[in-house]
Amino acid sequence: MAALKARCVLVTGSNRGIGLEMVRQLAAKSNGPERIFATCRDPEGPRAQKLKELAAKHKEVEIIQLDASEPSSIKSAAVRVSEQLKGTGLNLLVNNAATLNVNTLETETAEGMAEVYRTNVIGPFVTSQAFLPLLRKASQESPQKGMSCSKAAIVNVSSEGGSITNVLMWHMVQALSYRCSKAALNMLTKCQSLGYTDDKILCVALHPGWVQTDMGSAAGRTPLTVDQSVGAILNTLAHLSEKENGTFVNWEGNAVPW
Repeated sequence: MAALKARCVLVTGSNRGIGLEMVRQLAAKSNGPERIFATCRDPEGPRAQKLKELAAKHKEVEIIQLDASEPSSIKSAAVRVSEQLKGTGLNLLVNNAATLNVNTLETETAEGMAEVYRTNVIGPFVTSQAFLPLLRKASQESPQKGMSCSKAAIVNVSSEGGSITNVLMWHMVQALSYRCSKAALNMLTKCQSLGYTDDKILCVALHPGWVQTDMGSAAGRTPLTVDQSVGAILNTLAHLSEKENGTFVNWEGNAVPW
């Protein structure tokens, strides 16, 4: 069975939910990454306490300040990570940080829409741009053929709520700006897959499921636990190849319609 063998991983939005659990499970692996950069908006704040406790137990976990809604913060984080890597590359970038509001067609505002887009679309775009040199470096260094998350990859955590075909759970929560932002993130992923083909950087959009997180629970009772979702996601990431480049898949690796 394939295993995820990324030497260096960066996960945004790591202080809670899926991001925190992904860092936890990666750090717990006996053959896990040598370096795990866990980013969050406020590393010194109370909401980062669990992440700090996790980093204290695992020397490979390093907490980096990165606010996905602020390009200057993203660029500063990229400089710091580059300094820490001392000339080596970044194998896997997981753009996980996101925000949600549950406004409807009637109650959403221009300001609310812009705020969600800043984090959910512009954030992954700028983050991918900022870390692209490190991803290219990892791809060039790797002896592996083809594409994989162990070589060099951008994984954009999306949502089936942004699927224009499925519009998951519309009857339960409209979350207009969130849905629109995830549809835009899917297009960004497709564009990245086309733009970075020659660099052999795998780019996928991933629906993690309707998960029991602060964000997921805002829409009602959720069927998937965080550890179940992340365990399946990591298994899926280990099996992705150039066949999935530019696609939209769920936590189990099944295709999700755009």
